[in-house]
Amino acid sequence: MTTNTQTTTTTTTTQIEAGYETSKFALGLGMAMAAFVGIWGTACLASAMISMGPLNVIQGYITAVIG
Repeated sequence: MTTNTQTTTTTTTTQIEAGYETSKFALGLGMAMAAFVGIWGTACLASAMISMGPLNVIQGYITAVIG
C-alpha cells in the first residue's frame, strides 16, 4: 500500500511539473512574440517618420482616427 501511494504521488508530481513547464514555455513564447510585435511596430513608425516626416505621420494618424 505504501508503494502504491508513493508511486501515485510521484506520477502526480511529474504531471504537475509538466503542466508548469508547459505554462512557463507558453508564457515565455507569448512574451517574446509581444516584444517582436512591439519592435516591428516601432521600426515601421520610425520608417514612416524618416520617409514622410513627423508632421505628415501625425496628420495621417489624426485623419485615420477622426475620419
